[in-house]
Amino acid sequence: MQRAGPKQRRAIAVDGKTLRGSAHGGADGRRLLAALDHAHGVVLGQVEVGAKTNEIPLFTTLLDRVGIADAVVTADAMHAQRDHAEYLTGRGAHYLLTVKGNQPSLRAQLAALPWWQVPVAHQAHDRGHGRRERRTLKVTSVSRGLLFPHAAQAIQITRRRKRDGTSKWSTETCYAVTSLTVTQAKPAQLAAIIRGHWAIEDRLHWVRDMDFDEDRSQVRTASGPRIMASLRNLAITILRLAGATSIAAALRHHARRPSRPLHTIMKC
Repeated sequence: MQRAGPKQRRAIAVDGKTLRGSAHGGADGRRLLAALDHAHGVVLGQVEVGAKTNEIPLFTTLLDRVGIADAVVTADAMHAQRDHAEYLTGRGAHYLLTVKGNQPSLRAQLAALPWWQVPVAHQAHDRGHGRRERRTLKVTSVSRGLLFPHAAQAIQITRRRKRDGTSKWSTETCYAVTSLTVTQAKPAQLAAIIRGHWAIEDRLHWVRDMDFDEDRSQVRTASGPRIMASLRNLAITILRLAGATSIAAALRHHARRPSRPLHTIMKC
């Protein structure tokens, strides 16, 4: 009998976006922190980041409103925080977090692991946006000794990129840490989760900018910017739940007949 592999876990990306058009009077634009389901591209929640703080203390505020049990939460290096790791595991979730210079001790410890002894576990090649990219991923278990709560595996990602029409490759090496064990997530799954995190840029932030022209919105008063962003999130989520693969095409389709938006909402 063939043994079943690790199950596919729900993955949730957390990332922030500044509403550039809301800046005025020398003040920065409003910043929002959102959670997005990797697989379906639907927005699960959003909170505003106050002018006198940053995203870090809002991480738990956002996820307190989202069901995350047994899911894996992804976030950029800003959120590679010990308190975040404790919070996620305390709620029965897992994490996969990028580690950069804001955690120098942890990054140094990850970089010092004997990666030359670790074989490449996954490779991928992409071409698009005027460049080619090659990615390799190495994974090693770190059950004890790593300076991060509940860490089970350390990940090294090496990216090589080349612009079309040039012969020079650039190389970037970065690290990540996850609470998922080797029996809970194989290298190919970890690679998919890491790539899936950037869906929040492509499937939410980019869509709001390009299809809704969000960055040029002049709504600035009180809660207006957050409310308008929430309405855009709602429209994107409804269209995705209705099966839309292109938000731009779906918006054009619904704009042609006044009855179509209501019909789509009723189906969701």
